[in-house]
This record gives sequence, structure tokens and C-alpha cells, in this order.
Amino acid sequence: MNTWVLLRGLTREAGHWGAFPAMLQERLPTGERVIAIDLPGNGPLNGERSPARIEAYVDHCRRQLRALGVATPVHVLAMSLGAMVTADWASRHPQELAGCVLINTSLRPFSPWYRRLRPANYGPLLGVAWPGSDPRAREQTILRLTTRHPADAAGTVDAWTALREARPVSGANALRQLWAAMRYRACAQAPAVPLLVLSSHRDGLVDMRCSQRLAQAWRVPIALHPTAGHDLPLDDGPWVADQVARWAAALTCGRSPDAGRCSSA
Repeated sequence: MNTWVLLRGLTREAGHWGAFPAMLQERLPTGERVIAIDLPGNGPLNGERSPARIEAYVDHCRRQLRALGVATPVHVLAMSLGAMVTADWASRHPQELAGCVLINTSLRPFSPWYRRLRPANYGPLLGVAWPGSDPRAREQTILRLTTRHPADAAGTVDAWTALREARPVSGANALRQLWAAMRYRACAQAPAVPLLVLSSHRDGLVDMRCSQRLAQAWRVPIALHPTAGHDLPLDDGPWVADQVARWAAALTCGRSPDAGRCSSA
């Protein structure tokens, strides 16, 4: 049985995928399964201390899969901070991964700091992390920063607020996750794992050139969505699922898994 593992980004948990896991499941061959796990400090793991090193997140994810009885190699689809974790996982333990999809991520040494997190976002993000701020107001800010055209903005904010109130991420954990992302430096050489990069032209959080530079440096296929924001699976989940399913099918058939560069259908 092929397993797809989903990983979210900074302070986000499995619940933030919303309807996307079901969309992906529908497009994968019968018998493949989709599971979502959390980074330490997020979701049901919010009582754990978030590491300050990306490598420690990788080790934690590997332990989670062993505890769940999931056999490797697995496919991993990951966003942002989760994609950094996946890139390191692929570099250090390539035999455990059958393929990886990296969504709207940014890595040193391929991009400068001011593109990896746009400076205009520093103030709003600080407000989100500030203790005592209103949970719903925080999630409204995150939605504004990370999406361009969510199908149900009000419903999404309601769902995200409920997640925050049920399993809040501490300010200290949020800062450690951010510090881990800022200090991580990826290998200049591409991992020995099939990779697909997905990115959004209108990502207001991370400059899309970060994904372009990564794909160029590692010589892997990239697909660019013309209108979505940072949370690409929320803005256009069917597009992401279609890109992933087509790429995975090409891998299975032994063809070149070139996803194309500007498909919007």
C-alpha cells in the first residue's frame, strides 16, 4: 500500500488541511492512502516543545510513522515549514521516501532572507504571536496573509479559530519553529528522491522566486498557479491534487514527471 504523508507549516496542524486530503485521496489510485501528521508543538502535540533545528523535526516525523506502523518508503506532500522538513528528510534518508511534493517553501542557500519571508509581514505576524490577542482576529490575519480566494472565508476562519482554541500553539513554540526555519540551510545538491515543486504567483508571504530558484538549482519540475496565495491547497485544492496525481502517475509509468509550468486548469 502506497502512503501519502501530509505536513503543514509554521504553527499549523493537520486540521488546517480542511477538505484537501479527501480531494487528493479521490485522485490517487485505489488502495493508496493519505494521512496527515503534525510537527511537534502543533495540533495534538501542542504540549511538546518545538525543536529549534529542522533535523529534529525530521527525526520526530520518522518516529511518528514507526509508531503508526507505516512502512517506508512513503510519499510526502508538505507546505512551507513542513516542506523544509521534507527537504531535509529527503537529503538525509532518501531510502525512506518514494517522492516529495514541496509547496511554497523557501530554502537557504537558494534565496535571500527578504524573499524567504516578505518584510511587510513581520508586523502582522508579530501581532498574531502576541500573547492575549483575540483568537478570531489572529485567524483573520492569517487568512488575509496566506490566501487570495478561499472558497469560504468566514467558514474557514470559524474552523481555524476552533482549532486554535482547542489546541493553541504557545508563543515560545511559534518562535522556535520560526527560528528553526530561519537557520536551516539545505544541501546544494538535490536529494536522490523524485521531487515536484508547486508555487503560487500571488503568494504574499513567501516570494514565489524562492520556489523557482529551488527548482532550478535542484533541476526538478515546478508548476506555478497563477492566482493562488501561500495556502495553495486552500485556494485551489483541486488544482494541487490534479498536479500531484498526474506527477505521481508519471513516476509510476517511468515517464519524465514534468508537471508543466503555468497550468491553471
